[in-house]
Amino acid sequence: MARLTTSKQPRKQRKAYFNAPLHKRQKLMTAPLSPELREKYGVKNLPVRKGDKVRIMRGDFKGHEGEVVRVDLKRYVIFVDGVTIEKADKTPVFRPIHPSNVMIVSLKLDDEWRRRIIERRSGKEVEEGVEEAEEASEEQAEEEKA
Repeated sequence: MARLTTSKQPRKQRKAYFNAPLHKRQKLMTAPLSPELREKYGVKNLPVRKGDKVRIMRGDFKGHEGEVVRVDLKRYVIFVDGVTIEKADKTPVFRPIHPSNVMIVSLKLDDEWRRRIIERRSGKEVEEGVEEAEEASEEQAEEEKA
């Protein structure tokens, strides 16, 4: 996790967290990768981005999988497709979820910078495109059967 302050005082820790600039907030918006993706890329967690597919691990929507629709750096939350609540007038709104409560099951790798981050951390080459954890595990199962 990105270090915001050298102070040990909770008051100053909270102040640094809630007044952090946006480029540091992006680093704080990390989520762990699924075991399949972790094994494939050699990276334990990455910042969540729009277009990633995540599985919710905690809370009322535990077990739900969906694509990240929006990342709100100012509120430190993400919005996942299909995770909605109804307002009093019956209109659905996205339920905000903290990224520490989700696990990334599919990475959107069309961004060159993101691929460079993974390559730098793991030392492995990464192909372009969207990488599904389920597809990778299905391919491995087919290879083992053959």
